[in-house]
Amino acid sequence: MSLPFTLPRGLPRLSVAPGLLALAVLTALAGCASPTHRAPVEERKPSAKPPVVQPAAASTPASSTGTNPAPAADALPPKPLPGAENAGKPGYYSVKPGDTLIRISLDNGQNWRDVARWNGLDNPNVIEVGQVLRVVTPAADPNGVVARPVAAQGRVEAKPLESARPASAPSPVVAVAAAPASAPAAVTPAPVLAPAATSRDADEDIPWAWPAAGPVATGFDEIKSKGLAITGKAGDPVLAAADGRVVYAGSGLRGYGNLVIVKHNATFLTAYAHNQTLLVKEDQAVRKGQKIAEMGSSDAERVQLHFEIRRQGKPVDPAKLLPPR
Repeated sequence: MSLPFTLPRGLPRLSVAPGLLALAVLTALAGCASPTHRAPVEERKPSAKPPVVQPAAASTPASSTGTNPAPAADALPPKPLPGAENAGKPGYYSVKPGDTLIRISLDNGQNWRDVARWNGLDNPNVIEVGQVLRVVTPAADPNGVVARPVAAQGRVEAKPLESARPASAPSPVVAVAAAPASAPAAVTPAPVLAPAATSRDADEDIPWAWPAAGPVATGFDEIKSKGLAITGKAGDPVLAAADGRVVYAGSGLRGYGNLVIVKHNATFLTAYAHNQTLLVKEDQAVRKGQKIAEMGSSDAERVQLHFEIRRQGKPVDPAKLLPPR
């Protein structure tokens, strides 16, 4: 049996068996489904969203869950520098850029080892700008007044010298002017500052000697030289200007070269710079006139001895203290 198949007008009519027609339809459908014959369809993908930049942890606001982010390291308060609570107090020094412990100690008339010990410095080469250092001995009054017992307040009763005193009470040393035999002498209490004055006078009374035999090329200047420049030949002897103890021997102070610092008492120290050879060590006792170094030109433009005398750390003119030549 054949089915009528209508063709366009002008074409002959064909009779197709149902089996053949079904096979043709299946073949056409299979050809359309084949991967090698895909229809030219443009596939559109959704555009990618721009990346979301998360803000830094320090500026991230609290989330809706109520969990606050951890604070950034730079948001923490700065750590206080050692000794900051003593800034501006007498007897303390605030470290400035370029300072070294040796320089600070020299400017305050102290042994750098003592300053390191007073401030508990594990490494004396490591100090921070803004750090506050004690530069006077803890036993001293930072204002320069030594603490002493004060005489009892109240009226002082005059008694004859013959009055007996208990055997256990020490007799004060009192300067009493001679008085007529008929008039009893009054006991004058000792001045409170008398011991300090005596000690300070003793500190000032130093028999100085010239540290080198050469001529003075440059005089004292409190701002520039801070001492005397004594010329000579390389290897000339450098002598201790007075009895004392070496508190520094080395080259750790810029501008001084090979340097020796001698502390003579609580008031004075001397500095001997630009040596070519050092002959003493720290904590060594020296005598006036002892050879402590040899003249040189370390950290200098010529052979010379740069000599300083410092009173309580402040440079003074050595020519006013040294004996005339």
